[in-house]
Amino acid sequence: MTLAERFAAALADTRADPGTDADDQDGHLLPDRLARAVTRVLDVDGAGLSVLAGPHGRAPLGASSPDAARVERLQFTAGVGPCRLAHASGQPVFVVEADLRHRWPAFADLLFTSTPFRGIVALPLRPPISGALDLFLRDPGDVARLDVFDAVTVGDLVTSALADAAVFSTWSEATGPDWLHSPAAERRALVWQAVGRAGAALDLDAPAALALLRAHAYTAGRSVDSVAADLVRGRLVPADVAGRPAAG
Repeated sequence: MTLAERFAAALADTRADPGTDADDQDGHLLPDRLARAVTRVLDVDGAGLSVLAGPHGRAPLGASSPDAARVERLQFTAGVGPCRLAHASGQPVFVVEADLRHRWPAFADLLFTSTPFRGIVALPLRPPISGALDLFLRDPGDVARLDVFDAVTVGDLVTSALADAAVFSTWSEATGPDWLHSPAAERRALVWQAVGRAGAALDLDAPAALALLRAHAYTAGRSVDSVAADLVRGRLVPADVAGRPAAG
């Protein structure tokens, strides 16, 4: 069986996974299914998919497990990490524990205290998808043992699956394909609402408002996503994030 056939079979098997909606096999839950198929074919401990989202960051699409989803939120909170480097360079990034601590100490601290992963391989996805596939490993030695050619090929198969789902579904330029509205992407959308709210209240541009949210989240031991959700839903106000007393 070829790698493409194994991947197709693994993706088909995810249709029976708990929590999978039989009526939404190629819709907003597709990224989670793709990530789970990746872990089965490459024998890695976790996988996550993300795409570029505007000028200030990226949006998660899906992940193979809660721990894998958490890694993306931690990278976004720290503002640095292998996925961002893969996006920027267009090249695969291979890092183990020592590399992570040296290159991105803030992200490494979050990663090692919140997840079991000690190695990451970040692969840029090829056009037409502007994104990345992250592979997570508990044993850092598995990074060197990963077959790079297989990993890159699986990344291409993921790209093809997303592109095919876009081609064979109905959507508008305003909304984009259904997989752009995965649960993880919808949660990240709250960050941009919170950035706008904080920026307007504190007279900050978007990059400065996002940096403020990141600093508050890191200090509070939270993710930017959770802080943003609290801002949007009124459990926090911009003055709380800025460390200022609220007016009135």
